[in-house]
Amino acid sequence: MTAPITIRRLNATDQNFTAELDQLLSWESVSDEAVNQRVLEIIRAVRTRGDAALVEYTQRFDGLAVAAMADLILPRARLELALTRISPAQRQALEVAAERVRSYHQRQKQDSWSYTEADGTLLGQQVTPLDRAGLYVPGGKATYPSSVLMNAIPAKVAGVAEVVMVVPTPRGEINEMVLAAACIAGVDRVFTIGGAQAVAALAYGTESVPPVDKIVGPGNIYVATAKRHVFGKVGIDMIAGPSEILVVCDGQTDPDWIAMDLFSQAEHDEDAQSILLSPDAGFLDRVAASIDKLLPTMERAGIIATSLGARGALIQVADMAQAVEVANRIAPEHLELSVANPEQYLPQIRHAGAIFMGRYTAEALGDYCAGPNHVLPTSGTARFSSPLGVYDFQKRSSIIHCSAAGASELGKTASVLARGESLTAHARSAEYRIKN
Repeated sequence: MTAPITIRRLNATDQNFTAELDQLLSWESVSDEAVNQRVLEIIRAVRTRGDAALVEYTQRFDGLAVAAMADLILPRARLELALTRISPAQRQALEVAAERVRSYHQRQKQDSWSYTEADGTLLGQQVTPLDRAGLYVPGGKATYPSSVLMNAIPAKVAGVAEVVMVVPTPRGEINEMVLAAACIAGVDRVFTIGGAQAVAALAYGTESVPPVDKIVGPGNIYVATAKRHVFGKVGIDMIAGPSEILVVCDGQTDPDWIAMDLFSQAEHDEDAQSILLSPDAGFLDRVAASIDKLLPTMERAGIIATSLGARGALIQVADMAQAVEVANRIAPEHLELSVANPEQYLPQIRHAGAIFMGRYTAEALGDYCAGPNHVLPTSGTARFSSPLGVYDFQKRSSIIHCSAAGASELGKTASVLARGESLTAHARSAEYRIKN
């Protein structure tokens, strides 16, 4: 029998609420010095020894008796075989989800543009895809085919020519749904390597692994630390914190639904965060009762209980206006507006990774098959960042094509500004084009 959870109760009208909320939200994704040094050693080894280092680390960390890099490469035929090994229901679910994700992201694709000024000068922007993207996928039995779809499909929609996937197979464990998802999403090459060594290989390249332009995808603390260190050599999507959900409810949704929505994030890991805001104190009590009732039925009850006990909260607000204010303060990864007429609050929401509207829109739908990306900013970073999308796999080049008349006129302005900065070569370069 699972003991009742002691979940934190806060009131947004209390004088010390801001300090209590800050304490609740605090989380640092800082590697300890031992992890940091180990990752730097691994990156250095991969840079200097290439494939040999990858084989050695795979033997040591994944427990695989591999003799050469060729043993760590999965051909396209192996991905296609995975499609036949999963159940028809699983294949259909992956294909439906992939089509929805593709359809949504096709609307994000940006096009080049330009305009011509009166003197004939043309200005514009050329949009081009990255040449090659790297996708990190956690390995073993607890793996996430949905993440393969969410990371690979936007890259392909953007026009990325080659998507390279790395996925460790500890003790030989291969998740067939992950490989099937890679096949459906159009992944081009797969290497069965993981950890910081896989990140280093993607960033710097080895004899077998091609260097990529950007690395995306989730991983453990070693993967996250490695992504920090290779950023600058390559782009990265983000350094993601624990999963989080904020539910705003007016008290009219079934409390069992809300409890399960909170569970859906809490079951990720012990550091995940699930918070409920409501102006109805009685509703908070009913949700607390639902949590106690439903927790014993959950397969991951221990993880959920730890997560809710350590970082969860039921928060009473004065009214819906204060609920929106607190929601913007939290800037959650996932925000559920489980209220009547959620559209009226949407213009007031400034900070959220994804917004789930109405009582029927469970966050879990967004994780798998709604269409929008489930790779979202965490730990309050929705204040300044956005979900992963096609735009993360496109880059923009400015276009400037001056006519003779335009160069002459712009040269006069550039000359004054350049000489004001004591950069006379700049000034003279512009002045050469000025018509006398």
